Amino acid sequence: MSLMLNLALAVLFVGLAAWTVFARDTFAAVAGFIPYGLLLTAAWLRLAAIDVAMTEAAIGAGLTGALLVGAAARLRATEARANRARPGALTRALAAIGAIMVAAIVAMCVLLLPEATPTLAPAVIENIGATGVGNPITAVLLSFRAMDTLLEAIVLAFGLVGVWSLAPDRAWGGRPSLQPIAGPNSILAHLARILPPIGIVVGVYILWWGADEPGGKFQGATILAAMWLLAMMAGLADVPPVSRRALRFWLVAGPLLFIGVGFAGAGVAGAFLAYPEGLAKLCIVAIEFALLPSLALTLALLLAGAPHRAVRP
Repeated sequence: MSLMLNLALAVLFVGLAAWTVFARDTFAAVAGFIPYGLLLTAAWLRLAAIDVAMTEAAIGAGLTGALLVGAAARLRATEARANRARPGALTRALAAIGAIMVAAIVAMCVLLLPEATPTLAPAVIENIGATGVGNPITAVLLSFRAMDTLLEAIVLAFGLVGVWSLAPDRAWGGRPSLQPIAGPNSILAHLARILPPIGIVVGVYILWWGADEPGGKFQGATILAAMWLLAMMAGLADVPPVSRRALRFWLVAGPLLFIGVGFAGAGVAGAFLAYPEGLAKLCIVAIEFALLPSLALTLALLLAGAPHRAVRP
């Protein structure tokens, strides 16, 4: 049964990947990409990588899928005209040759790997106890690969700045274009009154639990962002203007504290993002809690889109 399940996942992977690549309609391609991400979540679960599976479901399939659905909706007006402009035979031949060459290079890189692939796993296992964190994923991401985690948070912030830069001049500093999609007495509004308190508790719990078990800041932040988006789509809250200083402070507070801990480590422990002996877990938990609101706001505002409503004086 295990082999049959793995084969079924592999066949579905290839089928959805082919559908996503060859579908000429943008919305159809997105419709294939989202279940592809959910299947990837199932594959990570099969590999017992629960943290990665949770992140893939939240960020890979959830957030990215929602962003692509929004992009596909905005492309509807020009997509039909673009599809009629088919490239010439020479362009298609060059694209096919380029794709084959890239695939061949990737295959060669994989096949020519040394017999014993270099790994830092023994060194990680030997030193992971010094972090005081029970979840090995959190320990690796916030200690041995802390620079990668810091850059991920910074990249998301820059991505949000890029989205805001698409705003027209008249709406610069205003509110994003997200509008309520349901009335005050609808089922969605009823759910928006019930679910957010539960979601906030679950999101914070997943963050706290992530120090010792699967979970963490990205998963918890995604749940908090979803609760906020639910309230905004139900008309119970409005998107804040992007010029609000408190909003901008919380967007950068997490990465700034992360950088501050890094420089403190350089002065106390002798290396950037190194933790003082005996205080590693405290520093890691503090960074996780500081990143939670920043990531939740960033993810929700990415989906809200660029400002299109000017703030009234």
